[in-house]
Amino acid sequence: MTRCEFFMDADRITGFCVSGHSGYAENGQDIVCAAISTAVTMAEAIINDVCGAKAKVRVKEEDARITLTLPVSCDEEETVQAVLSGLMLTLINLREDYEDYIEVLEV
Repeated sequence: MTRCEFFMDADRITGFCVSGHSGYAENGQDIVCAAISTAVTMAEAIINDVCGAKAKVRVKEEDARITLTLPVSCDEEETVQAVLSGLMLTLINLREDYEDYIEVLEV
């Protein structure tokens, strides 16, 4: 199962950690993992490359884990929060269709 944790500070999403394989299908054939990876990659690209937020990103391939942590403040805070909220909603919607393969938590 893929675990998607969103780190919260009051109403602000301060980052996320996505870890594990969904187990829906074999590697290379797993549409759930592919959907999650695509959504996470797009969110990170928008946050750092488009908005220039300078979020810290750590990848541990051996654990199938990516963690993104925002700085205390961002110039494009409203846009970054919209991207993170959109990522969360995308993953929640995916969970509705594949509830045995993905969990989404606010921590």
